[in-house]
Parts: sequence; structure tokens; C-alpha cells
Amino acid sequence: MIKESKRELEDRRIAAHTQHTDIASESVKEISGALTVLLADVFALYIKTKNFHWHMSGPHFRDYHLLLDEHGDQLFAMTDDIAERARKIGGTTLRSIRHIAQIKRIEDNDADYVTPQDMLSELWEDNKALVLSMKSLHDLCDAAGDVATTSVLENWIDETQRRAWFLYETSRD
Repeated sequence: MIKESKRELEDRRIAAHTQHTDIASESVKEISGALTVLLADVFALYIKTKNFHWHMSGPHFRDYHLLLDEHGDQLFAMTDDIAERARKIGGTTLRSIRHIAQIKRIEDNDADYVTPQDMLSELWEDNKALVLSMKSLHDLCDAAGDVATTSVLENWIDETQRRAWFLYETSRD
């Protein structure tokens, strides 16, 4: 049996991962990379949303607590789909919490106390930022002919805009 070089093994591995899609290998790298960053952001927003859910207080506690619990569930539900999109097209995705911390764009909030109003406002801003990053990824996928990813992104954008809308309306005076 002839021993393959490291380069030949890597080329065969990449070909095996991308043979099930018609997306160019360079686009696969770009899209899966962007999906991985999106996944890190969604995990970060999920944790922040749950943090605020756990630390909510005040006269609207029950309503806000339930709202943020619903939002957390929506965000967590996105995570597997995002990771699987990257894998379906032949890419890779997150491997650790450290990886999330290194690439996420959503800022943590480790404050001992945050007012309910500030929690809602911060989450509103974060969800708006998430929409913008998903729209940018949508453009990338559309240009690469990745119809399936553009389709699921449209649903995630709609869900995220809905969360932003609820947060905005809830935080209005």
C-alpha cells in the first residue's frame, strides 16, 4: 500500500467534506466561518439573556422573567441549527467555550446589579446587532448560492427582530 503525504490526506479530507454540496470550497470556508461567529454570538446572547432572566427584579418581575425565559429558549433553539448548517456545507464550527469567548461580538455583563430597564435596553441593542450580522451573512450566502442557509437566516432574522420589538415595546415609558 502506498503511503499518502499529509497534503494528500488533507486534500482528500476536504474533498470528502465538500462533495455533498455545490458551494465552492472558498465559500464554504467563508460561510462556515461566519456561521461559527454567529453561533458564538448567539451563545453569548443566550447566556446574557439567561443571566438577566435569573437576576430580574422589581414590580414587573414576572412578566420580564417569563419574557426573557422565552427569548432564551428561542436563542438556544437556534444553536444546533447554526452549527449543523456549517457542518452540512462541509465546514466546521465551535469546539469550546474558549473558542466562543475568543470570537463572540456580544459583550458580557458581569455587573452585580443591573436595573430591569437597563437589562431590557441592553438586550434590545444586542438583538439589533445580531440582526445586522445575520443580514451580512445572508448577503454572503446569497452571493455563494447557498439557498438553504439564506432561507434559515431569514427565519432567524424574523425571530430576532421580533425579540427586539418585544424588548423595545416592553422598555418604553
